[in-house]
Amino acid sequence: MVNCDGWPVGVCSWSLQMGPLEAAGAMNKLGVEHVHLAIGPALRDGASEYLSAVEGAGWKITSTMIDFPQEDYSTLESIKLTGGIVPDEHWQDNRGLFLKAAEITAELSAPYISMHAGFIDLGRAEHARKFYDRVGELADAAGDKQIMLLLETGQESARELREFLEELAHPYVGVNFDPANVILYDRGDPNEAVRVLSPWVRHVHIKDAVRTTEPGSWGTEVPWGDGQVGGKKFLDVLKETGFEGALAVEREAGDDRYGDIKLAVERLSNFDG
Repeated sequence: MVNCDGWPVGVCSWSLQMGPLEAAGAMNKLGVEHVHLAIGPALRDGASEYLSAVEGAGWKITSTMIDFPQEDYSTLESIKLTGGIVPDEHWQDNRGLFLKAAEITAELSAPYISMHAGFIDLGRAEHARKFYDRVGELADAAGDKQIMLLLETGQESARELREFLEELAHPYVGVNFDPANVILYDRGDPNEAVRVLSPWVRHVHIKDAVRTTEPGSWGTEVPWGDGQVGGKKFLDVLKETGFEGALAVEREAGDDRYGDIKLAVERLSNFDG
């Protein structure tokens, strides 16, 4: 199976836009067996059927991923208002979804559950306290299942996230590092960001992007190696910082996602560190 300089190479299940059986066939063609698994389908009707298909696929699940029903990614402003566990009116429902997802993650023997927690704003004391409390509560629940909660990067600068993590100081909170998100949200240099966050980075998305030329708007996601992440340079920094986790190819745009994922897998397999 494909690896990149010793790191396992996998795929984000939602990027394939297929059910588990189709996805298993596509992944076999790619030569990958590791997956960052969307847990959402396991929380809805037909959950047992979905989980049976996942278990039948024989994947090595590097992490699960949960998103939340109210999230609106149409603009930067809309996701700031609706993202993650921040909206008060959705907190109890989202808390319940997370607890169920953490239980399923443990049953699948996956080590991590990742999510976008929402925009961290440490400059507003009340907002920050709420964020600390809610992330801490979910991390406690994850820890009870012997899994780690991974916060995905991008919606704040690496230094803001590091400050949050240092203050929280929770043994069951880490980072799922997505270099493209740092560019898409216009939050700095992903290579510098991964250095800043390296003590917490447990899992990495392989995704690329080009920065916006209009402040306040999204950047543009592009195939891995065609954008501003830097490809080899980023992988060199991962190696420099001692990263020991898995790489999961994510593609959320484009007309040929499978083709773009295949290209990323090929480029990763050819990396010479």
